[in-house]
Amino acid sequence: MGEINDAFLRLSGDAVHYQIDFWERSILYWDTLRQRADNMIAHERAGKPPLLDFDYEMLLDARRFDRPVSYALLRITRSGDACFDRCVDPSKPPVILLDPRAGHGPGIGGMKRDSEIGMALHEGRPAYFVTFFPEPCPGQTLADVLHALRRFAEEVAERHPGKPPVLYGNCQAGWAVALLSADCEGFVGPAVLNGSPLSYWAGEEGVNPMRLAGGLVGGAWLPHFLSDLGDGRFDGAWLVQNFENLRPEAVWQKYANLFVHIDSERDRFLAFERWWSGFYFLGRDEILAIVENLFIGNQIERGKFRVCDCCYADFHRIRNPLIVFASHGDNITPPHQALGWISAVYKTTEDLERSGQRIVYLTNPHIGHLGIFVSAKVARLEHRAILESLAEIETLPAGLYEMKIHNPTGDRDCRKPQFQVSFERRKVSDIRYPAPTLDFDFARRVSETNELLYASFVSPLIQAMATPWSAAMLEWLHPMRTSRYLLSEEFCPWMPGIREFARVVEDQRSGPLPEDNFFCKMERGWIEFVSKSLEASHNARDAFQEQAFALLYGKAPPTER
Repeated sequence: MGEINDAFLRLSGDAVHYQIDFWERSILYWDTLRQRADNMIAHERAGKPPLLDFDYEMLLDARRFDRPVSYALLRITRSGDACFDRCVDPSKPPVILLDPRAGHGPGIGGMKRDSEIGMALHEGRPAYFVTFFPEPCPGQTLADVLHALRRFAEEVAERHPGKPPVLYGNCQAGWAVALLSADCEGFVGPAVLNGSPLSYWAGEEGVNPMRLAGGLVGGAWLPHFLSDLGDGRFDGAWLVQNFENLRPEAVWQKYANLFVHIDSERDRFLAFERWWSGFYFLGRDEILAIVENLFIGNQIERGKFRVCDCCYADFHRIRNPLIVFASHGDNITPPHQALGWISAVYKTTEDLERSGQRIVYLTNPHIGHLGIFVSAKVARLEHRAILESLAEIETLPAGLYEMKIHNPTGDRDCRKPQFQVSFERRKVSDIRYPAPTLDFDFARRVSETNELLYASFVSPLIQAMATPWSAAMLEWLHPMRTSRYLLSEEFCPWMPGIREFARVVEDQRSGPLPEDNFFCKMERGWIEFVSKSLEASHNARDAFQEQAFALLYGKAPPTER
């Protein structure tokens, strides 16, 4: 009887403590969302500058070029209290970092001291950053962007004679770096492609559904339509929404993790959301060129991407060393898309060696897409190993290599010689992934037809009706924005009260409950149940999309497999 009473008292105590803790966490949780909304509005009013944790100066503003584009070249000048000029090693080639322009703003490669810029600075390398602005220049094209990026690279090369810069491209910026290397003029310095898709039709059935999205909506007409509604601008919030829809359980886990660990996760959440919630625009011609040539056309690996009127990008021209960093845990750019182009361009290992090319790749077994760029604990060692090994990579004989990192200490902050890097020769056949079984080429042809019909008969009407006012209204009514800014103090009248309650809770809160609290265990179990339910639903959705794509476009002809 005494044991029952003790158990009842413990359970009652757990219930009281959990109830108090639950309400405290709830107030702090909603206050965090208020801060995110206020940060978003403040960032908008400031003009959405790049979210770099480093001081910088602007060297070139491409908005003033003969063919203006919304890009600029920055030189990193200071890291905290350390002036970079006193720490730089003049014998080392500079690094130019390019962030993806895929809906978000610039800064993911330099948000933290241990980011990619931080790694370059730590190695004593001159560091440069290619930023971009929230609004595209009128008439801006993808070819104009590529020409501006080349001019940036030439500017850095002139500042460091005899030391070709290292181009560091993240995600979508990776294919821009590859195109610079593959166009008529080529490039000299090493290029690092982090989670960068170059084989857009590649992927594992049932695992990588994003490659199907263009075909399922009928092709490039939809971004054309959205750009027309935006008065010639494509809202990057649509791209970010696609990322979140890809894995809804990850969105749930992000907010659940914030609620459960509100005492320790608030600052990290707010820092990341400042970048994640800063939506940038692309020009109509830009997004159409990207969708038609890359996502649906898969023109890069096929050598059919037109850089300008007189030049096609041809990967056979590339002579500068390429380093490809991919992860099996990346469901946005899986290794199939990051590496599959190699076997499409070079049919055999001998072809690759005859071309004089050196391609080095390394893979991580579990890191997610964004983790590759943020360089948190899981990727810090890989980026350090890449930067410290560039000189060795440039001396390798022509061929394909897998980069192996041997770290017996287990410390991801260690430096050589505590860890060793080796380059193991590989054959092209080692990374030849199975050809797509779905008929993506038919989807491409359908997209071209739909786009021609839309551009001829519907687009002129939409453009005639769209105005800057209607575009601004649609911008601020987008659910990716309303779900955030409506919780700010300027829109939500009870949020000032939440802020004051949160200050009281912070002063009186004693910290999180013990892990063995019965109701905390129930809470974690419920969160896990919802996560698994969302995961099961998204797996069912992905399977349905695979079947729908197969029904719409059929299987690829045997000659294409």
